[in-house]
Amino acid sequence: MASVDNDDPSSSAKITKDIEKLSVAGNDNQMENKIKNIYDDNKNHNNPENSEAKLDNKQDDEFKPHLTGFKIRDLYKIALNFYKEKEGKAVHLSYEDKLKLVAFTQQATHGKCTPENSPELGVLDVIGKDRRLAWQNLGDITKDQAMEGFVVLLDKLCPLFRTVVEAQKRNIEEQKRLKQAEAEKKLDDELREKEAAEDKKREEADRVQREYQRRQIQDALNQQTYYQFKAYAEQQYPGNPEEQGVLIRQLQEQHYHRYMQQLHQNRLMIDESVELDKKDPDQERERERERSREITAEDNQLKPDLKIMINDDNKTEIIIDNAKSLDKKKIDDDELDDDDNEDDENEPTNNKNKNDDEDSDDQPDWPPIETPKMWTRPGVDEFKKLIKRESGDAVIKVGHGETVTVRVPTHEDGSCLFWEFATDGYDIGFGVYFEWSKPDTNQVSVHISESEDDDDDEIYDSGEDLECGPGNEENRTELKTVAAPISVIIPIYRRDSQDEIYAGSHTYPGQGIYLLKFDNSYSLWRSKTLYYRVYYTRPGFANDSS
Repeated sequence: MASVDNDDPSSSAKITKDIEKLSVAGNDNQMENKIKNIYDDNKNHNNPENSEAKLDNKQDDEFKPHLTGFKIRDLYKIALNFYKEKEGKAVHLSYEDKLKLVAFTQQATHGKCTPENSPELGVLDVIGKDRRLAWQNLGDITKDQAMEGFVVLLDKLCPLFRTVVEAQKRNIEEQKRLKQAEAEKKLDDELREKEAAEDKKREEADRVQREYQRRQIQDALNQQTYYQFKAYAEQQYPGNPEEQGVLIRQLQEQHYHRYMQQLHQNRLMIDESVELDKKDPDQERERERERSREITAEDNQLKPDLKIMINDDNKTEIIIDNAKSLDKKKIDDDELDDDDNEDDENEPTNNKNKNDDEDSDDQPDWPPIETPKMWTRPGVDEFKKLIKRESGDAVIKVGHGETVTVRVPTHEDGSCLFWEFATDGYDIGFGVYFEWSKPDTNQVSVHISESEDDDDDEIYDSGEDLECGPGNEENRTELKTVAAPISVIIPIYRRDSQDEIYAGSHTYPGQGIYLLKFDNSYSLWRSKTLYYRVYYTRPGFANDSS
């Protein structure tokens, strides 16, 4: 086989003639121009950089739109795989077209056809000779140019290849879009995690700051009230340092919460002071009274427990009661009555004396009632076992809808009444009343009624009740004189006595009978088991720690 010399005009004419033989039947000028362009590029094989630059610049201009957007090697792989899979099945090409495609693949794989990279051919191997000739006619074109020629020729010969290329392009674009979306999502997640970490860091810093401030305030309050609480704990648990420590910590915790509530209320009052000055003073005083009554009602609904009061001088007082607000309200009313009496000094003397006589007839002058004390302590199970072991009579079953009244007369040798009680599993209502009557006995008695109102029927004044009829005036008068007056020491509220032992004490206001009421009237289906104990102390034993 003679070598081809590009400088020999006769050789050039021969190569041109051979390449024209590779043109597709039907006088396809586009394919001829494409092959001729490849031949023209072959003349620049001595300067491969210019060939690569021209290939990149011409690819988008010469390729059809559906072939753009790929790297030439990726597009060649797609075309070659398509040709191997579909040839003879969905693609049927002529012999000449197959020779051209094979020549491009040989050039793309091995480069220029030389004796070194081309196998020996047999004498009768006509097809091999035709393929060798087509390969030789490609001359010195580069591998990328051969790949380009293969793709362009296959796209021209097989319209189905366009569908495959478009599907591959959509797949690549979708993968690119998913990759970009995943990168954006990852970036957003990192930003959110960073913001969440910053928020968490700020919250932690705020929490540490609040905890530090709370600890400072609580330490200052504990230093102020320690000795007062210690003295009280020593009275409640003499000779028991552990119980004293527990009680002191409870008192300090309650004192801190009470102090913070008062600070919050003071802050609200300061914020409202400017608006209050702009409004009618009379209306504001009325609203202030209503607000005070609402606060008192809310305080009365709280569980009975040891309460810590902070007066205007920032001094702490221990008050263990539920009737403090009622007594305070009563004192305030008495002060208002005193003010009204001072305003009425200019009235005629006879009218004033007349009013004093009427007040003295309606309201007897009873001795003042001291504030009761109440507290809680743990050990419910031990307390129940102790009550069962000491006295079975101190275990009472309070049926649903019932109220049990334990009548405890004052003892002539006593000065203070103490009580303790607990229940099984559920809470129960509890309150203390005092009946101003001379006790006939020192024995404790238990009275069970369907509701609390049954105990009040005896002292109900039906003088103006039309349902009672007009014919029982003498009986009602006699009943009214027999019924002894009753004072409220502690109002009835539900106590969580299933969790803690509720205890309390009250100094005798005089001779009479204490009424310890255990109310289960609010329960429609459930009965309660009550464990209680009452005892008195002699004068001088109980000191007023408030």
